[in-house]
Amino acid sequence: MSEAPVKTVRVELADRGYDILVGPKLIAHAGEHLKPLLRRARVAIVTDETVASFHLKTLEASLDTAGIRHEAIVMPPGEATKRFSELQRLTEWLLETGVERGDLVIALGGGVIGDLTGFAASITRRGVDFAQIPTTLLSQVDSSVGGKTGINTPQGKNLVGAFYQPRLVLADTSALETLPMRELMAGYAEVVKYGLINDRPFFDWLEANLDAIKAGDVAARTHAIVKSCEAKAHIVAMDERESNVRALLNLGHTFGHALEAATGFSDRLVHGEGVAVGMALAFDLSVRLGLCPGQDALRLRRHLERAGLPNKLADVPGTLPDADGLIALMGQDKKVVDGKLTFILARGIGEAFITRDVDAAELRALLKERETA
Repeated sequence: MSEAPVKTVRVELADRGYDILVGPKLIAHAGEHLKPLLRRARVAIVTDETVASFHLKTLEASLDTAGIRHEAIVMPPGEATKRFSELQRLTEWLLETGVERGDLVIALGGGVIGDLTGFAASITRRGVDFAQIPTTLLSQVDSSVGGKTGINTPQGKNLVGAFYQPRLVLADTSALETLPMRELMAGYAEVVKYGLINDRPFFDWLEANLDAIKAGDVAARTHAIVKSCEAKAHIVAMDERESNVRALLNLGHTFGHALEAATGFSDRLVHGEGVAVGMALAFDLSVRLGLCPGQDALRLRRHLERAGLPNKLADVPGTLPDADGLIALMGQDKKVVDGKLTFILARGIGEAFITRDVDAAELRALLKERETA
């Protein structure tokens, strides 16, 4: 297994810009990276029960070595933690522990902890600093970068939140060694997305290196994470608040979020799996509309299958709503404008674009076709 040095990706947002460090053993050295950001040598850590069992002691030891005092709250694992009751619990804990403006809150965990902690940081005392230490592939390449924070509601995913940038992101590739393969590959779906948006050579590279990534090759994993973070950082720098081009990052998400809502934000379909099915459906719709070569959609589907990812509605366990039910769930998407759904479609691999001109009848027909196919 090849090793890889720590790499740095810069998110350029003027005085709110920050670094993403990618490499092994970053949790064990977190204290030295975080200390220059601190107004006083004190932090609050937010994590979940699963992540705490693997990484909390390592982080705390690193903070101790750097002379940084710390307190931690351990939240329940899973998507259900991204809700108002847990947000209230977290913000009240931060206030009770005496977190001040200028203090730093650390999100140690996957996308759920990162989203929840970032939102809590944005509203506690009208804004305290926070840092992301993402421990899943999905959070390292997507949710920890770009400042989107929030919680879910019964109406849909991430409908309450804020844009709030971290001070630093430490993407420790060593943390990926603790992930079950299902969770690793769910994160990989977001990596694939970056190749599909505007980087066909990266998709080619992923096809050639998928087996190495699955097998734990550190250099291959580091390259995949760095390329993904560079792609996202570039788009975020152009459009921080998703008024135009940043919507490209939602390839597959309009479908995927509806499927997550349909499955109750449960382990039936985790986020990256929903994105995988959504990306395949977005390419299928693009083919149906005469925009994309059929062989590109087939190539994507075969790659997702190699990764062990679901890529059609029939792959989702249990019963799903019919086509009209799924379309109704899509209507709760944050990107709806004047009642029109926003879709990210493709003219081919590496050629994604934004549109609000999808014929509802074509969308319904595609979903009806794909109910069993």
